[in-house]
Amino acid sequence: LKGAAWLAPAPCRWNSGLPVNIGVLFVPQQEAWVVERMGKFHRILEPGLNFLIPLLDRIRYVQSLKEIVINVPEQSAVTLDNVTLQIDGVLYLRVMDPYKASYGVEDPEYAVTQLAQTTMRSELGKLSLDRVFRERESLNASIVDAINQASDCWGIRCLRYEIKDIHVPPRVKESMQMQVEAERRKRATVLESEGTRESAINVAEGQKQAQILASEAEKAEQINKAAGEANAMLVKARAKAEAIQLLAAALSQQHGSAAASLSVAEQYVNAFSKIAKDSNTILLPANTGDVTNMVAQALGIYTTLTKPQAVKSQDEMPSAHEEPQPASTEMLKAEQGSSS
Repeated sequence: LKGAAWLAPAPCRWNSGLPVNIGVLFVPQQEAWVVERMGKFHRILEPGLNFLIPLLDRIRYVQSLKEIVINVPEQSAVTLDNVTLQIDGVLYLRVMDPYKASYGVEDPEYAVTQLAQTTMRSELGKLSLDRVFRERESLNASIVDAINQASDCWGIRCLRYEIKDIHVPPRVKESMQMQVEAERRKRATVLESEGTRESAINVAEGQKQAQILASEAEKAEQINKAAGEANAMLVKARAKAEAIQLLAAALSQQHGSAAASLSVAEQYVNAFSKIAKDSNTILLPANTGDVTNMVAQALGIYTTLTKPQAVKSQDEMPSAHEEPQPASTEMLKAEQGSSS
């Protein structure tokens, strides 16, 4: 019976079997073999060639130093707003101290799994349903910290914890779907209103710019028109001044007064002829038929206007030129008779 108890298989950590002590052993890489001598811990075999004493030394535990993946079963958890969730995850571990992993806890895998589940329930109870979906990373980090604090004495370190699936009750899922649709409709309405506002602002800004440009164009047009009218008036004034100078020079010549009288008479007659053509209503003097009298009146006005200049010119002219004046007067009378 004692021999049977001595040869009974020992518990194995993440390994299918224990090697038999034949004196010479080859330990694989990334494995740690815990050796007991006469039931007491003796040493941990390093990878490579190792020698043991048969019957006295026994390989009690085989620990894998690789990263271990443990599937955390699905569990129920209640959030802060009293919503029941079904959640599962994956746990990534690594044995850091083979001695503590062998003698610190009976079943490290079961202990870490239970710790992960309880930590998950407690962390979910601090969060609402909306925050559970938004803060999955912080939730994973909190679970890793809690596991590492508890598993330090076990010689195991939790590298990371990942949530696989979160199952929500059907009614809550429908409510969340309706909430998402309402939020999307809200965003669409807000975006549409912002687009309408931007469009109205752009139209108003365009109209403003158009009015400003139109006013500036009208201002420039008026300035150009005024400048053109001013230049035209200057040109007309210069032309009129030159015409007056030429007329004055022509009048100062011999028989200039007679020519001026003839021109006035022709303009007077042409003016009455245009009035008769342009309008049906005509205002005429009482003696319209007496052309001779009209011409005489025009010549009288002209003589009155030019008399001071004639007197001045007679005072300045020498006495030798005073005699031919009756002849010019007789010539004017003859021209008046011919025109009449």
